[in-house]
Amino acid sequence: MKQEEIVQLSLEDLKDRLDESNEKMEKLVLTHKVSPLENPLQIRSLRKTIARLNTELTKRNKEA
Repeated sequence: MKQEEIVQLSLEDLKDRLDESNEKMEKLVLTHKVSPLENPLQIRSLRKTIARLNTELTKRNKEA
């Protein structure tokens, strides 16, 4: 998910996406520990998306 897409999300959607991404991250990491993923770069990409979501959430909280 790109930054331009994240900026357009509503606050509620932003929180929902963050929760979904965190759950997906936990599943990916657990799966990777049990048996290696075909594309382990998915973890890095998802981690960066979570960071972008957290950054936008923090930015909006400071503005309010």
